[in-house]
Amino acid sequence: MNHLAMKKVIERDPAKVSGEWVFKGTRVPVTALFENLKDGASIDEFIEWFPGVKREQVLAVLDHKLASLGELAAV
Repeated sequence: MNHLAMKKVIERDPAKVSGEWVFKGTRVPVTALFENLKDGASIDEFIEWFPGVKREQVLAVLDHKLASLGELAAV
């Protein structure tokens, strides 16, 4: 997923959450996903705890991060 496609699932606005990247249509920071996963939460739990976030958004962010790690490994 390219950066332009990511703009469909995340957004950044200085007026929202101090300009952090958030899931589009919410005030949930993308970093909250990674923090919760690091602490052992499942995707289903994250979506339950943050009902404005859609599964498709979470999967798109994770796919994008995985692809970017793959690009780093190829260097």
